[in-house]
Amino acid sequence: MKIAIFVDDYLPNSTKVAAKMLSELANQYLASGHVVTVFVPDSKIQSSRNETIINGVNVVSFKNGEVKHPNKIKRAINELFLSVNAWLKLRSYFKSNHHDLIVYYSPTIFFGPIVSYLKNLWNCDSYLILRDIFPSWAVEQGHIKKNSLIHSFFTYFEIKNYQAASVIGLQSNKNKELFDFRFHNQFKTECLYNWAENVIPEIPNGFFRDQYNLKDKTIFFYGGNIGSAQDMLNLIRLATNMQKNKNAFFVFLGDGDEVDVIKNEVFRLKLDNTLVLPSVTQREYLNILSECDVGMFSLSKKHSNHNFPGKILSYIQQRKPILGSVNKGNDIINLFEVYNAGYILENGNDEQLFEAAELLLESINREILVNNAIKIIENEFSVKSAATKIKTT
Repeated sequence: MKIAIFVDDYLPNSTKVAAKMLSELANQYLASGHVVTVFVPDSKIQSSRNETIINGVNVVSFKNGEVKHPNKIKRAINELFLSVNAWLKLRSYFKSNHHDLIVYYSPTIFFGPIVSYLKNLWNCDSYLILRDIFPSWAVEQGHIKKNSLIHSFFTYFEIKNYQAASVIGLQSNKNKELFDFRFHNQFKTECLYNWAENVIPEIPNGFFRDQYNLKDKTIFFYGGNIGSAQDMLNLIRLATNMQKNKNAFFVFLGDGDEVDVIKNEVFRLKLDNTLVLPSVTQREYLNILSECDVGMFSLSKKHSNHNFPGKILSYIQQRKPILGSVNKGNDIINLFEVYNAGYILENGNDEQLFEAAELLLESINREILVNNAIKIIENEFSVKSAATKIKTT
């Protein structure tokens, strides 16, 4: 089977969870004997398109504006042109290279038009991996006014994105229930968990700790998007509360529209236990993570959707215990309680989050949680099961 994958970011020059997950999915299909082509925008290539092989996977890049731009307006404009530029730059390629299945990832919401066209051109099915229900969350966060012109604009493309899919895979059963209720079951949906390979973790080389004089610290690490959907000030409050624990240190690594917000807050609060770093390559990301002790994540308590941040599985792969906070009722709380695999609390419970962080200062507690968390990947979130479910669309 020839499988086409559309994603807005890909390895090796990305630390985004989407890039990592889609790379693992592509490699799984390749190992199963399928032919895989990944289509991805790239603002840095000089020509209209570029073709390369990454770990055996054919990656076709097309020229497009930066879709991870920190300026929201520029980002929206660049994403809007994704389908247009994919068609303009790759038209001849699409016509001469038919595929049997299209897999596309959201966010972004703007691959719908090109997927719809290629479904007809190739006479094939398509599978939408839906991880971020936009613009709903932006309305919940107060960034977009409900029923405004911009809300209607984004909703139009959101629906186009869904209509292009033969099947939509949502990341939790509760998200599926909410989605089906909102759209009156007009789309074919199923629960598709995030996934990760149970890999051998990176061996720490000590360079990062030496560089920042963190040799004897317990490092709490956050890596990924730094935006309002994450409510990063939630973790800054934790770092503030942990200042009395001189052994604790916090590292925030990534890009996003609230990087300056947390930098300013760290400066205002004079947090000497916190470091904010820009995004790096996947290899550098793993090297840094290997030297840290705890993997953190945060979701805004304003969310109605029950997201499962993919970075959690990346942390588990590297044998890091999980410390996180999520919106009320999120499925992930119960899952980690069942496995005793980490400390995940409702956002806003600052005291409980602080107490959990203190427990993670002890290496024996971290070791117990990690050993249990590995079972989650093995039992619930394997790449093979996700690949099989998508392929049998």
